[in-house]
Amino acid sequence: MKVDIIIPTYRPNDTFCLLLQKLQEQTFVVHRVILLNTEKDLWESALEKYPIEETLRELPCPYTLLHLSKEEFDHGGTRMQGASISDADVMLFMTQDAMPADRFLVEHLVHSLDSTDRSEGTVAVAYARQLPNETCSVVERYTRQFNYPDTGRVKRREDIPELGIKTFFCSDVCAAYRKDIFRELEGFDVPAIFNEDMFFAAKAVMAGYGVEYAAKAQVIHSHNYTVRQQFHRNFDLAVSQTMHPEIFRQVSSEAEGMKLVKSTAKYLCSIGKPYLIWGLFWQCVGKYAGYWMGKHYRKLGRKCILRCTMNRDYWNRIWREEG
Repeated sequence: MKVDIIIPTYRPNDTFCLLLQKLQEQTFVVHRVILLNTEKDLWESALEKYPIEETLRELPCPYTLLHLSKEEFDHGGTRMQGASISDADVMLFMTQDAMPADRFLVEHLVHSLDSTDRSEGTVAVAYARQLPNETCSVVERYTRQFNYPDTGRVKRREDIPELGIKTFFCSDVCAAYRKDIFRELEGFDVPAIFNEDMFFAAKAVMAGYGVEYAAKAQVIHSHNYTVRQQFHRNFDLAVSQTMHPEIFRQVSSEAEGMKLVKSTAKYLCSIGKPYLIWGLFWQCVGKYAGYWMGKHYRKLGRKCILRCTMNRDYWNRIWREEG
């Protein structure tokens, strides 16, 4: 199976260079690397600071670089541009800060999509386990373990009663898609403010395909978001869910969120750090406030929406197209 790796970039730095180096070490040699860079000027200024060009030349495969403006960037549309360029059997979408944990990342993901090895049916998309980095906070470290346990599984339509919204969970931080099924299901939503990966996974599950959490495929990726950042992220998350009632009428994301909060608080007490629950509380306040506002975005004015979102260009583009 031929594999193309598709990476949207914005202000690439030394971490991006390290990612490219890690891709050189993979046991499965990819067919091509497709880079979708936002703002050409920022790319060129990064070339002056970091050895990006030299690292790209050392890749064991050709690469394609496409520049777009910040106003053109869209979570679904930009990745669809990369998909339109790819002629591989498998498209592996990654973010520029997702670091392969070992040499077998691509190999494990390709194995997950190999239908000849799956008597129970075809897997449309497989996503990697995300491990915390060295600077990760205690709470975020536990969240990573909660969302990305060490045991993988294939999720199908019959798992919805057990897993709920987790059935559709998927992350383009590092996720591999079969190109034939991607085309059959018409790819990502365009435009997409957020969650393009999850909505494709939902389409795949409802069409009878599997979504695999490939726990052996591992990337190092985590963030220590502030309360304000959590607010903005969850606003966009709720907006994206509200735009897809066909999915969220049957599953609840609030229930999974409460499960995580309770489990995290219990964990903090078990390790003798109950004082961290205060910080967890404010994180939850930021998340829920953003989520609640996002669920009711249709009642908000444009100025209020722009204050709440982390994707202003998305809204400006939508409103411009609406006239």
